[in-house]
Amino acid sequence: MTSENTKPTHITRENVLDDLGFAPELAAALKFKADLYQAILKYARRYSQKQLQAILGEPQPRVSELLNGKIANKSVDKLLYYAGRLGIEAKARFPQTNKQVVRRELSVAAR
Repeated sequence: MTSENTKPTHITRENVLDDLGFAPELAAALKFKADLYQAILKYARRYSQKQLQAILGEPQPRVSELLNGKIANKSVDKLLYYAGRLGIEAKARFPQTNKQVVRRELSVAAR
């Protein structure tokens, strides 16, 4: 039996960060960081925490934080360092998918 309270009130069609109201530039940074973290996690889960301590050169609490998704205090630089230590070649793509942001900024500047 489906209750009215369990029906979704909003369906995300594009980027959830946009739907949450993040500015496009912040959303881009957060998405990049999240994608990088997912790549790290994919390979890090192949190892024990003790092995990851040796690979990443980090103490057990930092390894545990990484494995448990506590990356708010981790910089993109630190995550790229971890990726390198895990043998991950980081490649980024930078398509311009949100041209309306540029148009909006240009229209504001023209006023």
